[in-house]
Amino acid sequence: MMENPYLVTYANMQAPAMGPADVLGQNLQLLTQILSSQQQMLDRQQDWCQHSLASFKMPKMTKEDDPEAYTEAFERHALVTGLDKRYWASQLGALVVGKAQAAYRALLREDALDYEPVKEAILYRLEINPEHYRRRVRAKKGHEIRQPRVLLQLLLNLLDKWVSPAGQDQEALADQIVLEQFQKDLEERMQRWV
Repeated sequence: MMENPYLVTYANMQAPAMGPADVLGQNLQLLTQILSSQQQMLDRQQDWCQHSLASFKMPKMTKEDDPEAYTEAFERHALVTGLDKRYWASQLGALVVGKAQAAYRALLREDALDYEPVKEAILYRLEINPEHYRRRVRAKKGHEIRQPRVLLQLLLNLLDKWVSPAGQDQEALADQIVLEQFQKDLEERMQRWV
């Protein structure tokens, strides 16, 4: 009868005898792997703690807060505290309320991870856009804002926000201002027609 080459006998399977030094070496190698794994887990846990709401102390937005001022304060606070920009979107999303929160929740998951699309969606939902700033530049200012320096700074800030996002150059801005003023100065009947 022929011997089957695929059958392995028990004698062939026995491990070679190991001395105490070999056992100690294997144990040391296993302990090193365990310590390395635990260090990785600790590093991940510390990274999470460093970027969690527990370490990023900012009050939750209220319905009385100006959303634009809140996002600006959020950005400054995130920079000062050293919050990694990867976490800005989720942190802001957890802090906003009302329409701002609805805008955040309506985003696709991929967009909700990136701060700029989150901020854009919130401001868009709240209708804070170049047209909003144009109206604020043109609107009559309150009595408390009529101090010359305060008024000038406000107008410069509003103009910058009106022009910058639109990506307009100076000539396009001048054309827009002249057109608006032209329409405003027309007789009422002509204004409706235009």
